[in-house]
Amino acid sequence: MAPVAVAFAVLAHGTVSDVGYVLAAETVPLVVFLLVGGVVGDRISRRRLMLLSDILRTFAEMGLGIWILFGHPPLWGFMVLAAFMGIGQSFFNPSMTGIVPQLLSSETLQQGNALNGISTSSGGILGPAIAGIIVAVSSPGWAILADAATYFVSVVSLALIRIDWNVTEHPEAFMTLLREGWREFWSRSWLWAIVIQSACVNALVASLFVLGPLIAKQSLGGASSWGVILAASGLGSVVGGVVMLRVHPRRPLFVANLWAMMFPLPLFFLAIRSAVALIALAAFVAGVSLAVFSVQWTTTLQREVPTQVLSRVSAYDWFGSLVFLPLGMALVGPVSSMIGITTTLIGCGVIMFLLILATLMVPSVVQLTAPVHDKE
Repeated sequence: MAPVAVAFAVLAHGTVSDVGYVLAAETVPLVVFLLVGGVVGDRISRRRLMLLSDILRTFAEMGLGIWILFGHPPLWGFMVLAAFMGIGQSFFNPSMTGIVPQLLSSETLQQGNALNGISTSSGGILGPAIAGIIVAVSSPGWAILADAATYFVSVVSLALIRIDWNVTEHPEAFMTLLREGWREFWSRSWLWAIVIQSACVNALVASLFVLGPLIAKQSLGGASSWGVILAASGLGSVVGGVVMLRVHPRRPLFVANLWAMMFPLPLFFLAIRSAVALIALAAFVAGVSLAVFSVQWTTTLQREVPTQVLSRVSAYDWFGSLVFLPLGMALVGPVSSMIGITTTLIGCGVIMFLLILATLMVPSVVQLTAPVHDKE
């Protein structure tokens, strides 16, 4: 719900550049604290760290929702509460990657990641659609409060998990742990090649989330239309996740990047102001491709990296993938003002496609194979 509700709450009294600043305010602390979150996730209970992260996010969203309902938060208010969301995510994400192999065998790892993606994507279907309706008939504050309730559900769910965790008897210094994680990360060319690609692609895809709500408001009928487009993306991710429950490619990263070539589709359809149905169809296909990529990427990471350093390596993955995202979110508004929204979207889409194509020329990405037991 939050991407729709927050964007339209900001646009009610601000500009498209303000939307970019708020999104950047969330991603900057996310990027800054990711490496810390990775080290902590390899040292203490990952379940407990995830639980504390979602407690923080519950209160941050509650604060923002109540503030919107009873007043008009200034830009700095949106940015501060968004920063708390980013901090929570920075500690949650590396532990999320690391906890799955603790719960599942290697034979069921891909299915577990697929099911996790399906659950997330199911929320991606209902959340934007419901938020669009709430924003259209009431206040974005109610949608944000509903989103806060979902974080509380996560807190309760994590509290119910029982998993053993043995803390290292003599833990090394923070910098030693960080260097160890870096050595594991840099020793795999397929890993850093895709992370570099993702860093650039994510910076460019910021144009979708900054300019999309503006186009929806100006040309597509408002928040409800943007909610439908995001919901279509979520539906595509569910479909892709269901497929990944049964399909186990022998060359997972090659298949993942082939599908990733569909990522830019929504940018092109938004750029030419297509009908909502066509943009939603493009978002659906992009959602399928995102699910295929995410499941294959996460499963490969969990399978190839030792579990004792997995949170740290995952943190380097998240850090590298998101490092340019705040810059992209902050710049897309001013850039589109200079060269036009259409040119910005088409340019971002073309560059994204070329970056993904270049990754398919890296031998280790194409040649890495999955174990036989991960195939049907």
